[in-house]
Amino acid sequence: MLIFVIIVGLLYALPNLYGEDPAVQITGARGSDASVATLDQVRDVLNKDKLVSKSIALENGSILARFNDTDVQLRARDALTAALGDKFVIALNLAPATPSWLTMLGAEPMKLGLDLRGGVHFLMEVDMDTALGKLQEQTMDNMRSDLRDQSIPYATVRKADNYGVVLTFRDSATRDKAAGYLAPRHRDLVFTNSGDNDIRIVMTDDRLSEAKEYAVQQNINILRNRVNQLGVAEPLVQRQGSDRIVVELPGIQDTARAKEILGATATLEFRLVNTNVDATAAASGRVPGDSEVKLMQDGQPVVLYKRVILTGDHITDSTSSQDEYNQPQVNISLDSAGGNIMSNFTKDNIGKPMATLFVEYKDSGKKDANGRAILAKQEEVINVATIQSRLGNSFRITGVNDPNQARQLSLLLRAGALIAPIQIVEERTIGPTMGAQNITQGLEACLWGLLASILFMVVFYRKFGVIATTALIVNLVLIVGIMSLLPGATLTMPGIAGIVLTLAVAVDANVLINERIKEELRNGRSVQQAIHEGYSGAFSSIVDANVTTLITAIILYAVGTGSIKGFAITTAIGVATSMFTSIVGTRAIVNMLYGGKRIKKLSI
Repeated sequence: MLIFVIIVGLLYALPNLYGEDPAVQITGARGSDASVATLDQVRDVLNKDKLVSKSIALENGSILARFNDTDVQLRARDALTAALGDKFVIALNLAPATPSWLTMLGAEPMKLGLDLRGGVHFLMEVDMDTALGKLQEQTMDNMRSDLRDQSIPYATVRKADNYGVVLTFRDSATRDKAAGYLAPRHRDLVFTNSGDNDIRIVMTDDRLSEAKEYAVQQNINILRNRVNQLGVAEPLVQRQGSDRIVVELPGIQDTARAKEILGATATLEFRLVNTNVDATAAASGRVPGDSEVKLMQDGQPVVLYKRVILTGDHITDSTSSQDEYNQPQVNISLDSAGGNIMSNFTKDNIGKPMATLFVEYKDSGKKDANGRAILAKQEEVINVATIQSRLGNSFRITGVNDPNQARQLSLLLRAGALIAPIQIVEERTIGPTMGAQNITQGLEACLWGLLASILFMVVFYRKFGVIATTALIVNLVLIVGIMSLLPGATLTMPGIAGIVLTLAVAVDANVLINERIKEELRNGRSVQQAIHEGYSGAFSSIVDANVTTLITAIILYAVGTGSIKGFAITTAIGVATSMFTSIVGTRAIVNMLYGGKRIKKLSI
């Protein structure tokens, strides 16, 4: 068993010796895939500029070109950017140089954190004005709907300051009737009579705070989903302050692709088409107060009711495919609440046209007074279809012209629609140089700690010290192997500190065992009896000491974040492996050397 464990540990620790290659990753812009033709074009560009690559491969729709050093990598990036243009995203990356025979066995190097590997750091700010503006629009829609349901006539519904709403009625009697009906139904709103015929509605402080909290937390969840779409190993997405989010992507050296996915705010709105307004009136902007004009992809105006039937918040899954006419389509799956809303609405509106409105916020190129980018809302009707039957949790959207657009739309919808747009207020690309220095210093600390422990054990316990030293080295191999094997484990600088700490205290168990053996020998026991009593007598003490450390590591992992978790993971793994090597490993070696033999003196 011991030999098997050591071989497996060594096998999965090996990839860490091969390091990483500087690489350039070529991915199609807006979610499209690179092709074999693109691969040939990349080879031609590199050959033309006499840039030697280690390998060029097309995998999963993207091309990865590996190089021997970062200088060639940077020159290749510049040459490919100039040749391929805006159709592709050219990103610097680091690719593991693990041999194929190890990769086939599923052996990969440890995932390194941002402090060791380098990568991209974003500080993002949630646009609370847009989030609360959406809530204001929702309040207006609710007021219109409630008043229509009760047949209470109203003149206008308009926006007010501080995300409030003003309802205007024809007379005070109608206003009072409306206030008496609406106020008990909306406890999170404050209704105040204003003037002769107006009601001013504002959200309570608790409602505003809840909306802000929800916007940040939901955006964090969605950003985590989008980071998973990027395929980044062990990213960090966490809150900072009241309305800011930190995103760290280890290993990514170019921000283009990351910004494209993380900052995208694409979502869908399903609305009913107002067929009572003719095209001429729509073109001139003469539409009722409950409707507005939106444009199709070809520029044709469409009059939509302002009331939103359903938004992208209810979308649980989204895929792109082709319909029966080989045209691109997006398949949508809704959650239970969204499915009920869509089912109830389409049941009552069969035969009416429903539009799918694509909404996206983009950088307008302008800055506000604080120097932040002003986001412009862009809307486009991508589909108008007549409701022919009752829809449920699954349906499809057609009318998307380009398969790449369908793929990108499905990716963004699948990753989730941001509750509010986010702006990148700080962006840093951290090079791997600092990480290499940290790794070197961490390895040196491990080496000196290991040498100090070995020297101590050999001087004090002689042959048994050499046995303990062997267990210590195996312990280090097993820690690295398990860290490489676990999919969720990431090595950070505090993680290296955890390994150093584990190595420093890993000999404690053997110190206890060896001292117990020496004590039994002094008490007149035979060599075999002393060895047996040494291991059995120290066992309970070793388990108690290590279990308490393990409990502490588990608590640190449960309540800690980021670097604290990294320290807790390596400490917990180190405690488990040190118990195995110190008790099982050394006992196996001792049995092999002294088992079944008449020994009169021990080298201890």
